[in-house]
Amino acid sequence: MLEKMSNFAPNKCEMLMITEKDILQFKAFARQDGALLALLWVCAFLLYIVGLSNSMLALAALMLVCYTPLFVGKRVGKYRDTVLDGVISYRRAYGYTVLMFYYGSILFAVAQYVYFAFLDQGFLLSRFTDMVSSDEGRQVLQRYGMVETMNESLRQMALTRPIDFALNMLIANVAAGLVLGIPVASIRARRVKSE
Repeated sequence: MLEKMSNFAPNKCEMLMITEKDILQFKAFARQDGALLALLWVCAFLLYIVGLSNSMLALAALMLVCYTPLFVGKRVGKYRDTVLDGVISYRRAYGYTVLMFYYGSILFAVAQYVYFAFLDQGFLLSRFTDMVSSDEGRQVLQRYGMVETMNESLRQMALTRPIDFALNMLIANVAAGLVLGIPVASIRARRVKSE
């Protein structure tokens, strides 16, 4: 009886088993793509900082941020095609996207901490203060009755520690990964190998 059973093809559960090597490879590729995502975000952040005095660079920063879902989708597709022979489940694509955002968010948070702790020296706060105290800024704030609100926001920003900036961005980016993973995985999931 046992001999007859061993001649049968492996059942579906055995065919779908993921090995430890697959998991290590999954994490390694997610770390690499997360590092590339962090690099994209660092470039956008630097363009934003410089863009406070140059509107074209601020627009470029915004475009890089908007490119994030496309970039992530491209990297998931590359992982699918090069590692998994063109087939990836929705669940694995979603997990890969979330993990990529997680790793990228950690690296980006470290970069932001370094910037705010050692490089900024109050530059960002002074730029915001200049914008609010300009004639145009005052008129807009008075028109909408937000003068006191903006002053309080600037006071809070002055009291915020660099680690708080970094942690807030870390949480926001991980949350963005959880949300953006849904459409990215939906688009990049493929059950059958394309010819």
